[in-house]
Amino acid sequence: MRTELRQAVVVMVAVAVLGVALGLLWLWLSPRVPLISDETAVFLKDTEGEEAIAADGTFMLLALAFGLVSAVLVFVFRRRGGIPLVVGLALGGLLGAVVAWRVGVWFGPTSDVVAHARAVGKGVTFDAPLALNAKGGLLAWPIAAMVVHLRSRPSTSSTRAILRLAMHGTRRRGLIHEDRPDRP
Repeated sequence: MRTELRQAVVVMVAVAVLGVALGLLWLWLSPRVPLISDETAVFLKDTEGEEAIAADGTFMLLALAFGLVSAVLVFVFRRRGGIPLVVGLALGGLLGAVVAWRVGVWFGPTSDVVAHARAVGKGVTFDAPLALNAKGGLLAWPIAAMVVHLRSRPSTSSTRAILRLAMHGTRRRGLIHEDRPDRP
């Protein structure tokens, strides 16, 4: 049991440290929200822009990819891990997502928009601070890691039972049609 707990802590810390890489990738790949100032107020340059939503989407897609990769790596290197290892993977993914969010915000454009607007001057476009408005995106990494890890371990009886039950329910509702050419 001590060995499993030690492995779980190592996995949790290793996965959480990967959050720095996710944060830097998010900062690099996410679109910037352009702002403009008229010396009395700061406005969005494009009021119908979708950059803020795209930044959230970029974070979520990167977090899903990191969840997939971390789960595969944990499975490849620790196939015999039990529940503590899976809990370590989930907690590490959550901590990694929080670290990524904070790293992206910290290294991104300044959060003092008023001072930045004064510094660049009137009528000059500048970038808004990087923000994760959809906080549910923090769960993308641990959820992806759990789904991939669950799917990569179909040998356990409980996993097989869950998958069998899920497949039976989709067949019954007509969502999966096996060997029936008369159905679309």
